[in-house]
Amino acid sequence: MQLGEGGCRTGSAKITMEHHDTSKERLDSLARAKWAELGGSAEGLKPAERLRIPSQPMPSQPADVRCKNMSEVALGYTETMARLEAARCLQCPTQPCVSGCPVELPIRDFVKAIAQGDFGGAIGMIKEKSLLPSVCGRVCPQEVQCQSLCTVGKALKDVGKAVAIGRLERFVADLERSSGKVEVPSVAASTGKRVAIVGSGPASLTCASDVRRAGHDVTVFEAFHKFGGVMVYGIPEFRLPKAIVESEVDTLRRMGVKFRSNMLIGRSYTVHSLLETEGYSAVFLGTGAGLPHFMGIEGENLVGVFSANEYLTRANLMRAYERGRAATLIVEARRVAVLGGGNVAMDAARSALRLGAEEVYLVYRRTEVEMPARREEVEHAREEGVQFHLLRNAKRVLGNERGQVIGLECLKYELGEPDASGRRSPVPIQGSEYVLDVDAVIVAIGNGSNPLLQQTTPGLEFNKRGNIIADERGATSIPGVFAGGDIVLGAATVILAMGQGRRAAAAINEYLAEL
Repeated sequence: MQLGEGGCRTGSAKITMEHHDTSKERLDSLARAKWAELGGSAEGLKPAERLRIPSQPMPSQPADVRCKNMSEVALGYTETMARLEAARCLQCPTQPCVSGCPVELPIRDFVKAIAQGDFGGAIGMIKEKSLLPSVCGRVCPQEVQCQSLCTVGKALKDVGKAVAIGRLERFVADLERSSGKVEVPSVAASTGKRVAIVGSGPASLTCASDVRRAGHDVTVFEAFHKFGGVMVYGIPEFRLPKAIVESEVDTLRRMGVKFRSNMLIGRSYTVHSLLETEGYSAVFLGTGAGLPHFMGIEGENLVGVFSANEYLTRANLMRAYERGRAATLIVEARRVAVLGGGNVAMDAARSALRLGAEEVYLVYRRTEVEMPARREEVEHAREEGVQFHLLRNAKRVLGNERGQVIGLECLKYELGEPDASGRRSPVPIQGSEYVLDVDAVIVAIGNGSNPLLQQTTPGLEFNKRGNIIADERGATSIPGVFAGGDIVLGAATVILAMGQGRRAAAAINEYLAEL
């Protein structure tokens, strides 16, 4: 059986890896030495000198320690590390990085402020565009967005050496929060108009912020008992601590945004009743894509087969890792197979390790090159001991006489011609079946939209995938109803959802100004 390359114990074998010292103390010491070499300032440095400054790694817990706890893996920059990393920025007049940011953060300017030690100024610039900087700094795929366009990365022919924009954003956001002096954005005088925000994920919270800033009365309706959407039920604690999401939500509360939990729109209220009987002038739909897809293979109904949504919701929102104290139960599996190659698959695999699995297999039908997951997440999973079964796919789940999972039959694949997405299509190798001995299977192959809104909202148009049809500004087929995030895009990223929330908020503000 294929072994992983991480630092956790899997079964009876101790997995080894090349250990790199990523302790905060060591990395800060190296940064201090380099900063002193620069004279304690980035002022006056020529571009060639900036390009010679080494990129700053992220301090993190050792792999063999972190895979046994739920604490955050990445520990964040120190002040010296942040200023040194910011000093690498070439301050390009054309600001190519900004065009890669869905919310158009003033990247060049806030990075310059960090290099100068003006951390308050930096976070102030960021919050003009985004009220979720601690979240975005942690989970946004900067390597394929702003950092992919960074001139430094291009000059060094390595996007991994681009200025670490996300880490810098996280640094100033965390610094402000730890100070206990989080600045609340100003709100315009009341307009007397009310807006309902359905869902409390990144698109909804961003929309709520911008609509509230314009002076409108805003209420957020959330189906769960906690606010934050995918940020609290989907993204694990070790990647995005829930206290951070709660802090971001609290900022909105302090702005005057109202929050109502356990409110399922389509049941508690309908979209039409919000507009026609509850007194709301506009509605934003940001309900996400929470309906899990399955493989459609034999054995998926066995005990021990989970959607990644259910598994992560139990582990994150309901804190299943707190054995004996949790509000939910979760299978205590020794060997777990995770199907998929995206960020959700990595989150599920790494969560399974922390929930006590001795061996975790990630089964993906393409190669690592085609994986949609962030490189950092793939590397962390491998370091922690997740075993990658690439060019493999599940054929059927095997069970015992009690209906419990006992194995996963897989089929080997090879890559053929590129498909519509540009990735090479996997082609099965006939007769190559083999069995993984597992007692749990987590299916992480994507999500669709909950059909409830479609069933309860006459006149609201949807496409064949069940996503709401909206124009580039979020307007739907019903006047006064706007939508954004995964309910429109399909499963996407936090920052793309935020960008849609911002555009919809601008459209809502214009719509209300004309009433």
